Amino acid sequence: MSELKWFVMYTTSRSEKKVANRLREEGWDVYLPLVTELRQWSDRKKKVERPLFNGYVFVKTQRNKLWECLQIPGAVKFVHFSGNHATVREEDLDTIKRVVDTGVAVETDGSEIEPGEKVKVMGGPLQNMVGECIEKGNKDYFLIRIPGIYQNMLMSVPRKFLEVLPNHVEI
Repeated sequence: MSELKWFVMYTTSRSEKKVANRLREEGWDVYLPLVTELRQWSDRKKKVERPLFNGYVFVKTQRNKLWECLQIPGAVKFVHFSGNHATVREEDLDTIKRVVDTGVAVETDGSEIEPGEKVKVMGGPLQNMVGECIEKGNKDYFLIRIPGIYQNMLMSVPRKFLEVLPNHVEI
């Protein structure tokens, strides 16, 4: 019996909520981080919930059950890196949940920063924090090691707020 892990499912465009609900109805353990934002239309403003990571839903299951999850309408595939299915640690999902639960404005951005590059946060609530990009989870997020708290944090910091530091800078 293989162990339960959080796998990263890619969905068709704008179907994350439907896929998450269908998976839950079938009995799967699912996490879809949603953020609330104020949208402006010409005649009104409205608060809407949108997925934090476009096109992604987290599904807790066993590797040998992935095919069953993909039978849900709107499910496309499970994300792979270097031939292995991408998985997310429970602690990292807890970090995402804590950030989402605070209601702080969170964006995701697809600009790439290579693993190993040192970065400094130039704006936003984490301004002046310095860390190291240690792993690209996918194009929407990456892990940054934050010195001083002895934790690796899965954080989404808008690319425009990150400055890549020269390699010789100590962090």
